[in-house]
Amino acid sequence: MIETIRKNAVTLALFAVFTTGLTAVVNHVTKPTIVHQMALNQKNLLDQVVPTDLYDNKIQQECYLVSDPALGNSAPHALYLAHKQGQPVAVALETTAPNGYSGVIQMLVGADFHGKVLGVRVIEHHETPGLGDKIELRISDWINSFIGKVVHGADDKAFAVKKDGGEFDQFTGATITPRAVVNATKRTALLIETLSGRLSSLPECGDAHE
Repeated sequence: MIETIRKNAVTLALFAVFTTGLTAVVNHVTKPTIVHQMALNQKNLLDQVVPTDLYDNKIQQECYLVSDPALGNSAPHALYLAHKQGQPVAVALETTAPNGYSGVIQMLVGADFHGKVLGVRVIEHHETPGLGDKIELRISDWINSFIGKVVHGADDKAFAVKKDGGEFDQFTGATITPRAVVNATKRTALLIETLSGRLSSLPECGDAHE
């Protein structure tokens, strides 16, 4: 009986060592591929909010951190800076809409330093399928309605959903979600306007965003 238990224990121990080693090998082999794929996905997202013909630098490597209440919370948000012939021309800035129907909505807003929105993408949300999820590009092209829009100051009434007197469509049966996205985009674009003179003082993201 004791011998059987001992054999089983040894077998289990050897199996644990084998599976742990195999997992470590697989992780070592696949990690570069995963990192590369994540970088490609990130670059693709950045290209959707800041057109590539506007800049000539490696935007992913120009990453800084911004903390401001206009971004929906007090957490640091990543800012990716686009240069053209050495001059900053636009940014892609992570932002948060804290007041979605089902919670926070994480976004990426591209804009220049004159209030012009170049593109918006929703990175993460928990909105209602069939209603609020129309903020996703794969569901609807509504998110592209921001392209080329200019925010004319904090009192710009046009930069709002139509139900609030603005020019952006709301969704049938769901106004809270698009309102949250529109307002977050407006706040973020207005903040970006103020950043051109502060870029040199922003902390770098570090290796996590390179």
